[in-house]
Amino acid sequence: MRIVVLLSAGLHPVSGAPVLPRVEAQAIRMAAGLGAGSETFGLHAGPDAAALAEALGQGLPRIEHIRIAAGDDPVPALATRLAEIAPDLILAGRRSQGGEESGLVPYALARALSRPLVSDVVAAAPDAEGALRLDQSLGRGTLRRVAVRGPVVVTCHPDAPAPLAYAYGRARRGRVEALAVAPASLPALALAVEERPYRRRPKIVKGAPAGGSAAERLKAATGEGGSAASGRLLVEPDPEDAAREILAYLRQIGVLAPSAEPKT
Repeated sequence: MRIVVLLSAGLHPVSGAPVLPRVEAQAIRMAAGLGAGSETFGLHAGPDAAALAEALGQGLPRIEHIRIAAGDDPVPALATRLAEIAPDLILAGRRSQGGEESGLVPYALARALSRPLVSDVVAAAPDAEGALRLDQSLGRGTLRRVAVRGPVVVTCHPDAPAPLAYAYGRARRGRVEALAVAPASLPALALAVEERPYRRRPKIVKGAPAGGSAAERLKAATGEGGSAASGRLLVEPDPEDAAREILAYLRQIGVLAPSAEPKT
C-alpha cells in the first residue's frame, strides 16, 4: 500500500515559528500503524521546507517538497503530483495551524482526483478482505465503522492516538526531495458565500401544559416557567383596576416592558 501524508506549513500560536501541526503528526502515526509493508512518505507544496524537518523525526522516511510561490494555491501542484504517483491512501489533517486554516485542501484534492473522502477518522486498520477499516468520529464520543476499497482521501481527527515520540536519529536519516511540478489547470472550487447583517433569532416558544391555571400556561408559553409570579385576586373589579392589574402582571412576568416612572 502506498500512503501519502499531506503536510502544511504550520506556525506556532505563540512564537510564530514553523511547526508541524499536531493533527498531521497524528496522521503520520496512523500511516505507520497500517503495516510495515506500506510505503509512506510526505508531500508538501510551499515556498520553503523549514517546517518539514520535524515530520521526519515523527516517522516519515522522506518528504517530497513542491516549491511554489508564497500565496499561490497549493491544490493544482498537489493534485498533479498525486495523479502521477496514484497512492492508495491520502492522509491529511483537518486544517493547518497558524495560517488561513480553511480546511478545504483535502476536499479540493478529492474533487480534483475524483476520489471519495472520509473525514474525522480516529483509527485505521487493514481488513482481512483487503479493505481499509476506518473509525469515523461523529462527535460526543460516537464512532462509525466505515470500510472502503480503492484510493481514498482521509482526514485525521484530533481524538486520534497521540503522535509518535520525536526521534533525532530518524530526522537525520530522513530526506527532503525538491520537485519541480508543472501544476495542471483545475476548475476553481466554487463556494456559495452569503453575507448579511446579524439578526437576533426569535425565542422558541415551548408547548404550554394542558393543566394548570391560565397564569401557569401563559408563563410556560413565554418561557417564564421559573419562580411563580405573585398576583392579586380581584372580585368584580372596576374595569380600569382590572386593566391596571393585568398590565402590572404582564410586566412582572416579562411579557411587557416595565413602565417608565413619571418625572417629578
